[in-house]
Amino acid sequence: MAKVRTALVSVSDKTGVVEFAAELSKLGIEVMSTGGTARLLSSNGVKVTKVSEYTGFPEIMDGRVKTLHPKVHGGILANRDIPEHMAQMKEHEIRPIDLVAVNLYPFQQTVAKPDVSFEEAIENIDIGGPTMIRSAAKNHAHLAVVVDPADYDRVIEELKENDGETGDQLRFELALKAFTHTAAYDTAISDYLSNIGGEGMSQLYSPAYGKLDDLRYGENPHQVAAVYVSEPCPKPSLCAAEQLSGKELSYNNYLDLDAALAAVSEFDEPAAIVIKHNNPCGAAVGKKLVEVFKRAWDGDPLSAFGSIVAFNRKVDTETAKEIASPDKFIEAIIAPAYDPEAVEIITTGTKWGSSVRILELGESKKRNASGEMQARTISGGVLVQEADTLGFDESKLKCVTDKEPTAEQIADLGLAWLISKHVRSNAIVLAKDGMIVGVGAGQMSRVDSAIIAARKAGERAKGSVMASDAFMPFPDTVEKAAEAGVTAIIQPGGSLGDKKVIEAANAAGIAMVFTGSRHFRH
Repeated sequence: MAKVRTALVSVSDKTGVVEFAAELSKLGIEVMSTGGTARLLSSNGVKVTKVSEYTGFPEIMDGRVKTLHPKVHGGILANRDIPEHMAQMKEHEIRPIDLVAVNLYPFQQTVAKPDVSFEEAIENIDIGGPTMIRSAAKNHAHLAVVVDPADYDRVIEELKENDGETGDQLRFELALKAFTHTAAYDTAISDYLSNIGGEGMSQLYSPAYGKLDDLRYGENPHQVAAVYVSEPCPKPSLCAAEQLSGKELSYNNYLDLDAALAAVSEFDEPAAIVIKHNNPCGAAVGKKLVEVFKRAWDGDPLSAFGSIVAFNRKVDTETAKEIASPDKFIEAIIAPAYDPEAVEIITTGTKWGSSVRILELGESKKRNASGEMQARTISGGVLVQEADTLGFDESKLKCVTDKEPTAEQIADLGLAWLISKHVRSNAIVLAKDGMIVGVGAGQMSRVDSAIIAARKAGERAKGSVMASDAFMPFPDTVEKAAEAGVTAIIQPGGSLGDKKVIEAANAAGIAMVFTGSRHFRH
């Protein structure tokens, strides 16, 4: 146990700090503070000793220098078990500091602003705060360090229960949290400077994520798993979404929800995406959400059973009734918002309603080229790339066949093309009348994906359009498309076999356009 007689409280995030300091004061603990924190506490009736009064040295340089003083760090770092340390403290009139409550300038929040200047970012790099935190965390055998306002109540409760003392386990846990906090902070600074320091990828990839929750298990029950969030967590995002109902999210739920959210975020018009095992098995766009959902589900109702569904509009009661129809079973739903009655309809109108995970995103945001990075681990390392945010640009399409696509076909080609980027390669997607009617995913040959997509579509393949996520190396895929009744194809082009592929399309009377870009998703 460690007795707390003096606490240094100096925070950027002032959530709950007045109440915390007031409780410390009631327990007979002297509260020392600096700058804005000291003014806030004093104005709320908390007795405060200013650090500048204790050190005899004023805060200078616009507050850049205020706690960087031997009387502060000596009081934090002194090992109370070493007589020489205690003698030196007495000689230099250094008081032991037994609790440090500090959090840092909001660097991450500052650089997250789209219009932040370099000067503003640099000014929000904290120096004294990390130094105090690391000093206190290093010496946690003798004092407690608190970096998270969420821990204030726990600390006060322990002080009350133990006559003003903190326990070894609490101090260790708080020290671990403190080092994690400063590590994330330094990482954010490094990433920011790397990103503005030049073109290309940074020399060091060191993202920092805080644990959001432990998961029951990973992809399989024998795998340990947890979910972590970037700090600060961007909004809207899956990790920032509010779960309104249902069982806790699993590892696979997170993967599928993320895939669904990425796909539905491609569209400005009302859209619904049905995801199964990380692949879209249904998707549709239109004007009325309930009709959009019906057509998305009807894209492959067999695969849709037990799926994940995403919307880019508020779920209304009419759509909720369709979701809760007896022929459906859904694992999780994510949408910008829900009518209150819609949630009740879904959760009470089915046998599975109490368990379905309903997530509210807060807003719908179309994806753009924001420089978002994606990472995947490999043996001994990690692969990092920019997210594929390339959309559908009709103006860049190149018609390479005698027959040109109609306006209606162009609309369906755009839908199929955007969905193809969310399907595992090799990907073939068939679309018709604003809905996906067949998907072939993850096959070792492109023609096999085409065969699967056509089989899924059945009679609906007649008059449909086809998207291929990468070029078609041989005419065989076009030939299978023609057999199924496909009328137009969109693909990147660029194969050595383009001439024969185009000839096959012309022979079948199929319109074909090249995009010049591909959407591999391995």
